[in-house]
Amino acid sequence: MHLLVTGAAGFVGSTYVRSLLAREQPPYITVLDRLTYAASLDNLPPAHPRLRFVQGDVCDADLVDKLIAEADQVVHFAAESHVDRSIVGAADFVRTNVLGTHTLLEAALRHGTAPFVQVSTDEVYGSVAAGACTEEAPLRPSSPYAASKASADLLVLAAHRTHGLDVRITRCSNNYGPYQFPEKVVPLFVTHLLDGRPVPLYGDGRNVRDWLHVEDHCHGVELVRTRGRAGEIYNIGGGTELANRELTGLLLAACGAGRDMVEHVTDRKGHDLRYAVDWTKARRELGYRPRRDFTTGLAETVAWYRDHRSWWEPLKERVGPLR
Repeated sequence: MHLLVTGAAGFVGSTYVRSLLAREQPPYITVLDRLTYAASLDNLPPAHPRLRFVQGDVCDADLVDKLIAEADQVVHFAAESHVDRSIVGAADFVRTNVLGTHTLLEAALRHGTAPFVQVSTDEVYGSVAAGACTEEAPLRPSSPYAASKASADLLVLAAHRTHGLDVRITRCSNNYGPYQFPEKVVPLFVTHLLDGRPVPLYGDGRNVRDWLHVEDHCHGVELVRTRGRAGEIYNIGGGTELANRELTGLLLAACGAGRDMVEHVTDRKGHDLRYAVDWTKARRELGYRPRRDFTTGLAETVAWYRDHRSWWEPLKERVGPLR
C-alpha cells in the first residue's frame, strides 16, 4: 500500500503519519508539503524506510500528477487553516484549499487513485444555536477559511457524483495536542503563560467549541480511509464542549496563573458562537469514539509544551508577535 498524504508536515497530518509509521507493518507514505510557516520537518520522523518527503505545492499540477500516479490512495490534509489570517487575506486560502483540492482531484481521476480522503472541518456548518449538526446539515460557513473548506468539500463530492471517484470526507471539531503551531488557542495560551505573558481572550469568552485530541482525530481519519463508504461524509467529534472562558480557566490553572493574566480583546469579525457535530454515523458505521480523556489529554498537552521549548520558541520568533 502506497499513500500520498498532503500537508503532513503540519500539526494533524504529521500526527497521522507518525501513527501509521508506528505500526508493525506500516504502508509506504509519500508526504507532499510546501513547508509554509506552520509546517516543519521536525514534526516528522527524521528517517524511516517507509517514508518519503517531497517539498512541493498541491497546486503544482505536474508534480501532483506524478505523485498521484505512484500512489494507491490519497489522504488530503494540506490547507491554510487559521481563521484570523483568512479574515486579513483570503487569497491564500482560496488558492490552497480550493484550487489545491481541485488539482489533486483531477490527478486522482486521471489515474483512478482512490479512496481520496478529504480532511475538512466542522466550521463549514457555521454557528449552531442548539443541538449538533449531522452530515446532512446545510453548509453555512462564516469565515473565508470555512468557506474555502466548504468549497473544497463540494468539489470532492462532485467528483464522486459526476465521475464515480471513491471520495470520503471527514469533518472534525477543534483539535488540540502536541506539535500544534502556536497561533491556535491552546498552544498560543500555553506558550504565552509559560513566558509570563497575558493571554488574549476574544470578547466575553462565551464562544463554545467541542474539543478533540489530535490522536483521536487521526484515528477517525484512518477509520474513514479503511472502513468508510464512497461518497460519504463522517463527522469526527470529541465530546467535550467548553466555552472559551472555561477553557481559559483550565489553561490558567494548568500553568499556575491567575485571572489577572487574561486580557479581553476585541472579538474577531464573524465569530461563530458555537460549533457542534453529531458523530453518531461514525460511531455506528466505523466504531469510532474518542479514546482520550480531555482532562488527561489537556494536562499532557500543557506538559509537552513545557518540555519542548526548543520546538515552539523558534516558531514564535520566526512569525513575529501572535495576538
